[in-house]
Amino acid sequence: MEAANTWYGLLIVILVRYFFIAGLAYLVWYKLKRKKLAYKKIQLKFPVRKDYQREISYSLLTIVIFTFVPAVLLLTPLVKFTQYYKDIYAYSWLWFWLAFPLMFIVHDTYFYWMHRLMHHPKLFKRFHVVHHKSTNPSPWAAFSFQPSEAFMEAGIFAVLIVLMPLHLIHLFVFFLFMMVYNVYGHLGWELYPAGFSKHSVGKWINTSVNHNQHHQYFKGNYGLYFLFWDRVMGTLRADYDQHFEKVKSREQLKQQKPMEQAGAVV
Repeated sequence: MEAANTWYGLLIVILVRYFFIAGLAYLVWYKLKRKKLAYKKIQLKFPVRKDYQREISYSLLTIVIFTFVPAVLLLTPLVKFTQYYKDIYAYSWLWFWLAFPLMFIVHDTYFYWMHRLMHHPKLFKRFHVVHHKSTNPSPWAAFSFQPSEAFMEAGIFAVLIVLMPLHLIHLFVFFLFMMVYNVYGHLGWELYPAGFSKHSVGKWINTSVNHNQHHQYFKGNYGLYFLFWDRVMGTLRADYDQHFEKVKSREQLKQQKPMEQAGAVV
């Protein structure tokens, strides 16, 4: 974490994280287990090479912007306008742990309304069209934003660091999880089990199926971590639960076939 004390160190941290997390997901699902897991893919087709190239190219530009924003706020005199603190004992341990759920709630709210705003017809092409070129997203799409959107996405850093007291550990852990969940949201496969979208807890959690629908149809399903705002504001797609179970049913059917074949032989 000490590397984050310089702008180039911060750049390396974000760059390594991106290529490790998105690259590992791509290697496992799109290369090593592609044939074995293809039947469980949310959209059964696969992106083509130019899609991966576009996603990676824009992601690299996004990483530069994601480095610039925190570097300006933490590594310049502007830090005095934030609530960033270095002494971990400056605040209580109660606040230390409470800050994490609050950060996710604030980010999810920020993202939902920013995301809906970028879908306005007058703003879509200026901010969000590049991300939606990935109608069938891969893990590399997680950071595939045009510069204008990348700055909007990075705006959550400024909101959090100004709004609440945060230590480097908060920032390190939070943005690591953010990247992991973002890659999962664009993975192309659903990792949660069947029935999750209707579970008393699961119905409030965003899933890869949910966000994949957003990329495929462009409307509805605007949340990031949670589905609270989508459900409250009526922007959750009506066919979400049905589509979730349809995707997960492929796995159940695949498991039943060997059993039926074995029974026929007996």
